[in-house]
Amino acid sequence: MTPRRPTHQDPTPTRSIQSLARRCGVVLLALAMTACANEPAAVKGRAPHHRDGTFQNNYVDFEPRGLMALLRWKWQAWRDGVPAPPKTPTPSIVPDLGWVQSNAKAGAAMAPTVTWIGHATVLVQLGGLNVLTDPIFSNRASPLSFLGPVRAQKPGLWPHELPHVDLVVVSHNHYDHLDQASVKLLAQQSGGPPLFVVPLGLKKWFADAGISHVVELDWWQSHKVGDVEVVLTPVQHWSGRSLGDRMETLWGGYAFFAPQLHVFFAGDTGYSKDFADIRARFADRQSPASGGGFDIALLPIGAYEPRWFMEQQHVNAEEAVRIHLDLGAKASLGIHWGTFELTDESLDEPPRALARARQALRVADNTFFTLAVGQTRRLTPRRTR
Repeated sequence: MTPRRPTHQDPTPTRSIQSLARRCGVVLLALAMTACANEPAAVKGRAPHHRDGTFQNNYVDFEPRGLMALLRWKWQAWRDGVPAPPKTPTPSIVPDLGWVQSNAKAGAAMAPTVTWIGHATVLVQLGGLNVLTDPIFSNRASPLSFLGPVRAQKPGLWPHELPHVDLVVVSHNHYDHLDQASVKLLAQQSGGPPLFVVPLGLKKWFADAGISHVVELDWWQSHKVGDVEVVLTPVQHWSGRSLGDRMETLWGGYAFFAPQLHVFFAGDTGYSKDFADIRARFADRQSPASGGGFDIALLPIGAYEPRWFMEQQHVNAEEAVRIHLDLGAKASLGIHWGTFELTDESLDEPPRALARARQALRVADNTFFTLAVGQTRRLTPRRTR
């Protein structure tokens, strides 16, 4: 069953009441992912990011902020009247479903493409596979169906409009990236379920949801699906879906290597040296004949204010451009904006911030771009360069 399309709000309530309800929903969501605990110690003989039953980042021992910091943030946001309403709606177009579907059936002749569905959900067509990143089609990014961040616009493609999805990757377990209703719909698609590739610790969550076609990876581990190799990489973030499971499952980005295209998907991340490490790790795969580097990186550009609260876990636009440069990506697509109002910047601010960051760091406009919801960008295959 397709998740309910978002509807216009009843115009009767005042903006202050709507704002209060929205803020309460964000606080509830954040509380569900925040807890106070002692810092875990490293386990001898294991990878540094493995701790005593939990995980940690490579370059910062991240501690999710507690209740007092959360309340301080929300009080300051209320006092300052942020986030301001967007000046323009998130761009959205009618998707070219016929072309996307026919491309999906092309097999080895499939044209490499990316289609922005919304937030961090992207349909990537490469190597004869239809790949979906962090799928969320529900009306709210929340553990509750009636409270929490609500979609600003419908998904670019609904699940029933997608071609048969072969592979789903999940970067981490926060509610705006791992949505139970959405993954259940995909698991029930006609023609059989996709393969779900997830970080360590999440396989049990999927099993509890009745989904068994799952592969679990640690950082730098890989899995091959047809001609596409998928590698889980480090990024700087954290995990948790309740008050009691903070940092108990891993998080990460994904590198995809197909003969025709190399793609990087960052999921959620703060800025760190991890991206220079990723470039160095895969240097032998990026042949000079094809220009080197990833052909396209899917990088978050939204959900970054206020910096005192978000800096270690969510990049802003300038940091996203620095990641683009650190990776040596030929192109990058800005995602994770304009869909759910999660933080203090306006929904439509990230693309403007990206334009300023491109200019400051001398990156061409067509090199790091955004798409309208539902828009498909066709990419040049590596072998034709």
